[in-house]
Amino acid sequence: MKKAIFLDRDGVINEVLSDRVKFVNHPSQLYLLEGAAKAVRLLYDKGFTIFVVTNQGGVGLGYMKEEMLQRIHQKMIGEIEKEGGRIQEVAYCAHAPYAGCSCRKPGPGMITTLALKHGINLEHSYMIGDRDVDILAGKAACAKTILIGSEDHGADYRFDTLFEAAVWILKEENLV
Repeated sequence: MKKAIFLDRDGVINEVLSDRVKFVNHPSQLYLLEGAAKAVRLLYDKGFTIFVVTNQGGVGLGYMKEEMLQRIHQKMIGEIEKEGGRIQEVAYCAHAPYAGCSCRKPGPGMITTLALKHGINLEHSYMIGDRDVDILAGKAACAKTILIGSEDHGADYRFDTLFEAAVWILKEENLV
């Protein structure tokens, strides 16, 4: 079975609540965080399958249409591919917060569905996020968890950036 990296989108791959953008509701508002594309490339080059798992309640709340969300994800994928990385698939929950769905993080549904579909060994995989819901979803899916940021959300490991986390994973997995 393969190992994977499950990435939250906002705050891990791209800016959110920054000076340039509050929320990403249009492709023009998507700005990759420094080193994010390079981090994806490093992990992909060493054999990890890369997925994005993201709550996108803005669709359910009416702030954007699902078609626009698809365009945002295509831009993100394109920007990462320009740097030599590859995202296998993007899974998202478009339901409004508190809608009671089974796919929204902190539930593990997006992670476990992707793992089953792609033959992923979750115990040898990582969920990387910047919020408590990301860490809870990763733990519920039995993946190792990494928090990007300074708050303590009970993650197994914590780093300031996705790039720092990627470098550490490669060392931890003896891939450098």
